[in-house]
Amino acid sequence: MYDNRIGRVAGKVAFITGAARGQGREHAIRLAEEGADIIAVDVCADIDGVAYPGATEDDLADTAALVEKAGRRIVTAKADVRDLDSLRVALERGVATLGALDIVVANAGISGSPAQAALIEQSAWQTMLDINLTGVWLTVKAALPHMTNGGGSIILISSMLGLRGGGYMAHYASAKHAVVGLMNSLANELAPQSIRVNSIHPGNVLTPMIDNDQFHRTLRPDLAEPTMADTAAIIGHFHMLPKPVIEARAVSNAVLFLASDEAQYITGAALPVDAGAVAKF
Repeated sequence: MYDNRIGRVAGKVAFITGAARGQGREHAIRLAEEGADIIAVDVCADIDGVAYPGATEDDLADTAALVEKAGRRIVTAKADVRDLDSLRVALERGVATLGALDIVVANAGISGSPAQAALIEQSAWQTMLDINLTGVWLTVKAALPHMTNGGGSIILISSMLGLRGGGYMAHYASAKHAVVGLMNSLANELAPQSIRVNSIHPGNVLTPMIDNDQFHRTLRPDLAEPTMADTAAIIGHFHMLPKPVIEARAVSNAVLFLASDEAQYITGAALPVDAGAVAKF
């Protein structure tokens, strides 16, 4: 581990949505290890129409404890990315406490129940776009007034299905594809302010989004009580590399790179972290 006083994002402040667990928690820890203070938000509630349970306030408190263990400060808040006012309140308190905003990681998202496009309920379609697309835009909208520190980095977390199609996931793939359009537009708009905007496209990351009963049963309907181990081989079929699932830290390492000065000339890029899933024939 680097000394976080001289780390790759030392002295910077990062705003991360969906930070209570999964990828968001790992992004917060990884950036803290490299010197960043964190503003972390999460809805901390179940989402109507989502089959797996949402994060909790205890989960968000655990994220805070892990960031503090890494030696950095953190401000947390319960906020829904569909609610611009709650994002603004969280950011105002976080920036007032930590003094700046340099990095935005629009990570919050959901996955939906697989279904043929014609059979997706309209409410499920709307919830998917509200969180996975509009929530990303609102995150950036709330953050930009605070990014007055001479540049910065905005990282939008999309998916491998933001770069390729995926049967039975039309609502998810549509939202994640749209994130790329948003990223390219923002990159062009914000370049004169030296704010870089990029997207990351993870493959199947081992988080509660895929490690849940509903997802296991969808992939292994032949088993009464399938586990992650039972579904791993099927999940890994989507990857080119012989890795059934991707560790969240691998995605966080990409977040760190794009947030750091090592990526100072990179903007408008869509970076897959997907074990080759997008490139696989």
